Amino acid sequence: MFNIATGLAIWCSEAMTLALVLFVAWRHNVRNEAYLYWGLGFLLTGIGFAMIAMRGQVPSVLSIEIGNAIALLGQSAWVAGFLALDRKKIEWWALLPPAIWLAGVFLPWVNSDYSNRVVLYNLASATGATALALAVAAGDMRRERTRVKLMSVFVIQGCLCFGSALTMALTVPSDIEATNLGGASAMASAFLLTIAFAFTCRLIMERSERHLRALTLTDSLTGVLNRRGLLGYFGAIQEKAHDEQRQVAVMLFDLDHFKRVNDRFGHQSGDAVLTAFAHMARQYIPNNIFGRMGGEEFAAFAAVTDQTEAEAIAEAIRTEFCRLPVSTGEAIVPATVSIGIALASSIEANIDKLISAADRALYAAKGAGRNCTVTFGEAEAAAPAPATPSTTAGELVPTVDDQVEALRRMGTLSRAG
Repeated sequence: MFNIATGLAIWCSEAMTLALVLFVAWRHNVRNEAYLYWGLGFLLTGIGFAMIAMRGQVPSVLSIEIGNAIALLGQSAWVAGFLALDRKKIEWWALLPPAIWLAGVFLPWVNSDYSNRVVLYNLASATGATALALAVAAGDMRRERTRVKLMSVFVIQGCLCFGSALTMALTVPSDIEATNLGGASAMASAFLLTIAFAFTCRLIMERSERHLRALTLTDSLTGVLNRRGLLGYFGAIQEKAHDEQRQVAVMLFDLDHFKRVNDRFGHQSGDAVLTAFAHMARQYIPNNIFGRMGGEEFAAFAAVTDQTEAEAIAEAIRTEFCRLPVSTGEAIVPATVSIGIALASSIEANIDKLISAADRALYAAKGAGRNCTVTFGEAEAAAPAPATPSTTAGELVPTVDDQVEALRRMGTLSRAG
């Protein structure tokens, strides 16, 4: 005969230990309510099973009706935890396990028959396992593959509980047989829950690793990609442009007179301008391949049909930023942006050459009076960068005015209206 008291004691000990671990984790990160709900789930389950194990020593209403209801309420807390993990609101169906138990246990033909009570509990527990599977499936299954394994555990648990209930309902076992079957089902469920807890830990670890990886590729102030994160996307953009027979465009953005903004309004206002520009500009860049290169300089990569499309994207950003009211609480900070664009075919695109060409185009835009866009097409982008002035050689390089005049003749300068 199955010793249900021993099994319940083992499970209660395990549940209380896991509850303590989860409460400590929640205290360490109180914003993650999932730890709190999961800890409550194990605590309630441990308390409920402890009350069931005390049957005969406490009033039957405490050990049977209330004890089982508390244990099933623990499943509801686990469901709430998985919903909280994905920042979803707690759904009403999370409370179905204890609700089903309380709705049926007070029926005379259930309350007075031990086998029927076990059948009812297994049906309620199967409902809870189904709710857990649904809560897990509500997350990003494609991105977090561990969810598939976790959901499978809960599906197996649901099938186990439902199969146990169906078997007992069809065979009408004696109390001893019902105890053995119900106890075996309960221990199997406990084993599956332990596996589910392990998969949940793995899910959280994978999510933490992705978060840390994202932090290394994200600018902490603006929330867009940093230089390292942005450069890592160039290969994907080049491949996309090749597949779609398009060109690769590199756009460099430099906020005009940014030092004056910091000096006049303060560095906090400067940070507000940077953040406002980043949040606005990334909305215009396909696939949000946009990032901060450093200081007040930003960049974007895009696969475009031609020069006209690249200029249209840049001009949309420039004109929108001119109209964007950047409020610092005390004043509206006026700000504009200069843009340099370099284009190349997908086959000839080289990240270093394109950034260098876009930087020269940006330099020309600054020389043209700022708040404008200068574009270097494939020919200009492929041309070598002009030599820098040398004090020893004494050679002269083209002036900014010469470059701007040449750009005007080529029609690659877009100014504010």
